[in-house]
Amino acid sequence: MSDTAKKDSDKRDWGATLATYTHPRVVTFLFLGFSAGLPFLLVFSTLSAWMRQYGVSLTAIGFVSWIGITYSFKFVWSPVVDRVPLPLLTRWLGRRRSWMLLAQTGIGLGLLGMSFCDPRTELFKLVVFALIVAFSSATQDIAMDAFRIEVTDESLQGATAATYQFGYGIAARLIAGAGALYMAEYASWPFAYRVMAGCALVGFLTTLIISEPEKRVAAGTAEREGKIADYAASLGPLPHWLRETLIFLYGAIVCPFVDFFIRYRWHAVTLLAFIGLFRLSDIAMGIMANPFYVDMGFTLQQIANITKLYGFVMSMAGAFLGGVLVFRIGAPRLLAVSVFLMATSNLLFAWLAYVGQPDLTILTVCISIDNLVTGMSGTIFIAFLSSLTNAAYTATQYALFTSIMTLPGKLISGSSGWIVDTFQAARYSTRNFGGYEGFFVYTAVLGIPAFVLAIIVRRHFEKETPPS
Repeated sequence: MSDTAKKDSDKRDWGATLATYTHPRVVTFLFLGFSAGLPFLLVFSTLSAWMRQYGVSLTAIGFVSWIGITYSFKFVWSPVVDRVPLPLLTRWLGRRRSWMLLAQTGIGLGLLGMSFCDPRTELFKLVVFALIVAFSSATQDIAMDAFRIEVTDESLQGATAATYQFGYGIAARLIAGAGALYMAEYASWPFAYRVMAGCALVGFLTTLIISEPEKRVAAGTAEREGKIADYAASLGPLPHWLRETLIFLYGAIVCPFVDFFIRYRWHAVTLLAFIGLFRLSDIAMGIMANPFYVDMGFTLQQIANITKLYGFVMSMAGAFLGGVLVFRIGAPRLLAVSVFLMATSNLLFAWLAYVGQPDLTILTVCISIDNLVTGMSGTIFIAFLSSLTNAAYTATQYALFTSIMTLPGKLISGSSGWIVDTFQAARYSTRNFGGYEGFFVYTAVLGIPAFVLAIIVRRHFEKETPPS
């Protein structure tokens, strides 16, 4: 190829890369990503800042973070979201949008309920409403992830993931993160959560406007599900309800998992282990971030400005970079780099703890690198997980993947406050923030197993093309 032809080809490649971000379906996920991102911090790190300001202990904050385990068990009810129609709503909106609308209603009402609670005297009541928000949010994720995969083809998955992350980041960092902190600083925490409840209308209205994707079922999938129907018919005079129940249970619960293991064989175990460990270091340290900033002496306004507003810019830059890299290089080849960067970025916070003073310059450096890496890795991982699903079981399979992705981190994060207190009590360091210092080093070490598995996964995908 001549130099001129090569330059023209490069221009077309980059033009095609950027053009994917203007596709109508891709743009839609700016708003759906907003709806998905809104509730997460409000039952996670923003909630931990609220509780810490009201004098709740670090150990209690860590235990309350186990609310997030709800996201890790969403695969349990994902077959219901995948297959069971909702009265009236499904006929009106379709199977994906009906569940999304129901979940968005639960998010809005749950946040409103949280706004009427005082963590000092009504912690249990606050946790109950937070559980409603988390359960509704996890249900929304099940339906929305299926919608995203079904409505776009493989060439748009990287751009869709990046746009989804952009909307997610706007909601999580600018609204539920910085916005909530600003409102808490200048008004009150209850006011902030009532405004957040109103923001849930963005997803509600978007769901009403968008169209339902077509249901796609591969020939092999239809054949497998047809066999159980034939088998149920051969069992003789079974009651109709029992025969239909057997067919439903097999198609909704058994087939999605059998399909995954048939397509990836023994390597399916490696994939599931890698998915579970990919974000371990990131999730494990997340719940202690805001309490750390508060204990260091940063004001809520400083936390909002740097970790949320500025952090959002860096995270979105990382998400866009990740979408470009996925389009040009492919997600599997980027997994090991992503894990390595996520784990080592935690050491920057150990550096801040070692300094022991609320240094805004160091905090800015930490947030710059950490958020850029997190945004890039998120886009890469979403595109990778999407490529593993079968279109007939997108809700169930993707819910399984994301449940496994968050479960180890959520389980470990529940003890994060206790670990900080233990490091400090054991005099890990003579400095005031030695407990945090040791904790951040510990979370970085948690990334080693995922890095090893990422190399194995990459080699597998380089050797063979995943079966369709």
